[in-house]
Amino acid sequence: MKILSFVLLLFSLVVLPAEANSGHASPLNDLQAALKKLKPGQFLWYPEISPQGPVTVVVSLTEQRAYVYRNGIAIGVATVSTGKRGKETPTGVFTILQKKVEYHSDLYDSAPMPYMQRLTWDGIALHAGNLPGYPASHGCIRLPMAFAKKLYEVTGFSNTTVIISDAKSSPVEVYHPGLLAPQVSEGKASGPASPAVEPYWSDPGETLGPIAVLISRADRRAYVYRGGTQIGSAPVALDNPGARTGVAAFSLLERPSPEQLASPSPNLRWSAVQVSNPQAGLTPAEQLGQFSMDAHFLHSLLLAMDVGSTLVITDLPSSRETRSNPDFTVITTNDRQAVPASIKK
Repeated sequence: MKILSFVLLLFSLVVLPAEANSGHASPLNDLQAALKKLKPGQFLWYPEISPQGPVTVVVSLTEQRAYVYRNGIAIGVATVSTGKRGKETPTGVFTILQKKVEYHSDLYDSAPMPYMQRLTWDGIALHAGNLPGYPASHGCIRLPMAFAKKLYEVTGFSNTTVIISDAKSSPVEVYHPGLLAPQVSEGKASGPASPAVEPYWSDPGETLGPIAVLISRADRRAYVYRGGTQIGSAPVALDNPGARTGVAAFSLLERPSPEQLASPSPNLRWSAVQVSNPQAGLTPAEQLGQFSMDAHFLHSLLLAMDVGSTLVITDLPSSRETRSNPDFTVITTNDRQAVPASIKK
């Protein structure tokens, strides 16, 4: 395994006040000093560094910062305000479920929540709001107004992953032929049997949205979702079933080529983010080559994957509770209410 490069390129960002919608770019001589000087409502934004590609937003609850990466390269960072005590913002890996430029709360006196981007159906979202310099929301991630507008313009339903974590982790670009690898022996995945152990695949096509893959080491199984609906599942064989990996999220940077689809061990290009504290498990690089799955299932999965497809590896078992409970969401699913809950502010 090999990490080819660290792609954090924040050195040429510019500092903008919250009310600024334009400005002159000025190179930063000392990035860390500039980050420390950010006041509530300020942000850094320079999308020209990486003009296209899948977007990953990493929200650090401890730092009260949101970091934006496109194609694995940092293009911005902003001060934020997350959930206050008793109304904590949930940690986990999310996709964007709904977007509205103009949104008003029906819980808090029609409070405006511009550039709302819903992360959960029970009311957690990114939106512009008041930034006092500390956690003060009812669970949402409040952003500077101008930054919220800029972020809204680069995110999408099929190309964006939002990671909320207690620790800030920069994406690392990785290539590895064993991240998704076929089983080379006949036998089934190691570990106890579970219902419906055989692989299945029923993909309705791209109209339902992007592919997201959840690999649960506890279940020894991979689950595939499209637009929040499960479309496939297969057992996985673990090289080291007793190891702890925490939670890591991988975003696909390039669609598999015909040559990669024909390869028994496709060498794919990913942007990886450690979601849980690295002390609580292996780093993303250390997780490479740790598991394999049925070759036919893997081929179907690779055919369905595209730029921005998300892979989440976790020690947690897969259930509705572990996928979408208030404490830690490992993937957004389509457990949608008939009427979506109001945004929590």
